[in-house]
Amino acid sequence: MKILKDIRVVEMGTYITGPAAGMHLADLGADVIKVERPKTGDPFRAFKGGLYSPHYQTYNRNKRSIALDTSEADDRAVFHELIRNADVFIQNFRPGVAEKLGAGEEELHRLNPSLVYCAISGFGRTGPARDRPAYDTVAQAASGYLRLLTPPTNPRVIGPAIADAVTGHYAALGIVAALLERVRTGKGRRLDISMLEAMCHFNLDSFTHYYSVGEVMGPLSRPTVSQSYTFACSDGKWIAIHMSSPPKFWEGLVAAVGMPELMTDPRFAERMARIAHQSELIEILTPVFAGKTRDEWCEMLLKHEVPHSPAYDSDEALEDPQAVHLNIKVEAEHPTMGPFTTVRAPYSFDGEADLDVLPPPTLDEHGAQIRDEVSRRKAG
Repeated sequence: MKILKDIRVVEMGTYITGPAAGMHLADLGADVIKVERPKTGDPFRAFKGGLYSPHYQTYNRNKRSIALDTSEADDRAVFHELIRNADVFIQNFRPGVAEKLGAGEEELHRLNPSLVYCAISGFGRTGPARDRPAYDTVAQAASGYLRLLTPPTNPRVIGPAIADAVTGHYAALGIVAALLERVRTGKGRRLDISMLEAMCHFNLDSFTHYYSVGEVMGPLSRPTVSQSYTFACSDGKWIAIHMSSPPKFWEGLVAAVGMPELMTDPRFAERMARIAHQSELIEILTPVFAGKTRDEWCEMLLKHEVPHSPAYDSDEALEDPQAVHLNIKVEAEHPTMGPFTTVRAPYSFDGEADLDVLPPPTLDEHGAQIRDEVSRRKAG
């Protein structure tokens, strides 16, 4: 199941983008060695006090940790020895910082010409904004994506760190492509990926609409066209519906709510009319859905084959019978930090999912082990 089991990755990543890229490779079986600063480690460790925050845990499972101060000669020698035997190096510092740490591309490629060197930045390696600090919200805003998530009135930032996670995913994809090419050429690559570029690509639908038909999309553009809805039910729980374009789904919804008059109402009789009058339809259906529990509505919508789902919170989603059937939730035990529960990687190869997971490492948890491996390799 460990597809990348013969790949070694050295990750000098902090916060999300670099660690997320490393996690994706680790989830596929790569041996990911996380190089961290002594005493403090990845700053994400201390986001809620201590050195094992849930923020840190999210992006650092299936890895090993070693603490190295690369400004010290002995530690830099260990780091460089790791690079000599690595396939991939990942860093997400601002341009120029890696060079100061002895982790610049030229230096590492001298040590290992076949290395795939991945540099993740906020705004790119060059250009007028290259030195600007960038975090998730900044990248969402710069790419035009934030406006698609922000409420039209009383604007405020909402939702998870999409730009960080997306950038890490794109970085992992680029790394795998470079490794595939290396099988043929034997040569490494430098891969540069910025949060701005990743989020612009992720926001492709918005740009296509603008350049093709001159439409500037907003937060309601897609849910209006796709005929997507969410309603609160009588028990305070929510349900989500996505009807898209087939007429049978609209007919099913009308039957489920028991309102056949909607079929002949000129505001809703045709799909384009429903798109134009979605707000009015929401006003009509909101009190209707408030009249039954979420489970009752799920049963009714399923009976009439309407695409829907309970709009779960995180304490419910993995307990859904389908999620349980797919073993999406996996558990492990850390020797000092105790139980660890997470979501497995989404891949199933040859019909089998990988249910094994290693808890995120404590700082320098594998330092002695990794140093011993380096020593034995040098001696051999």
